[in-house]
Amino acid sequence: MMRGKVELRKIENAASRQVTFSKPKYGLLKKAHVMSVLCDGEVAIIVFSQRGKLSEFSNHE
Repeated sequence: MMRGKVELRKIENAASRQVTFSKPKYGLLKKAHVMSVLCDGEVAIIVFSQRGKLSEFSNHE
């Protein structure tokens, strides 16, 4: 069974937008770690929130 297309649009409520940002961000950082381990490659991700808060991942030593 196929899913329909999801319409992407900005979330107007700031609190809802922050919650929605946090959950996929954690998943993205986790996937980056898994990719670096499985592929033995160097991975770096830098993400800034609407408030300017920095989240980063790097496996470079």
